[in-house]
Amino acid sequence: QVQLVESGGGLVQAGGSLRLSCAASSRTSAMGWFRQAPGKEREFVAAISWMAGSTYYADSVKGRFTISRDSAKNTVYLQMNSLKPEDTAVYYCAAGWTVVTARTKADYWGRGTQVTVSS
Repeated sequence: QVQLVESGGGLVQAGGSLRLSCAASSRTSAMGWFRQAPGKEREFVAAISWMAGSTYYADSVKGRFTISRDSAKNTVYLQMNSLKPEDTAVYYCAAGWTVVTARTKADYWGRGTQVTVSS
């Protein structure tokens, strides 16, 4: 069982930045971030493979968010810039044995961290 612990959420004004972290208890093949806004389904945000460092992004965050990894710390980061009110959601870290670009590809989930962007 892989444990995932997110941190770094909070309240920020539109145009601001936040960095989320996700520490994994052990390594899988890939990790990613999803988000879920009230009344909406959980959606893919970004993913990264541990070995090659290949990255994947949802169109809605391309150019604003950056996913990265620190292999020594088994930690993945999501740097979020130019935040918009529509980015407000609970952000979940996910891990899996394939590239985690869809909910069905995630085998493990964190508990989530709230990100709120005020206008």
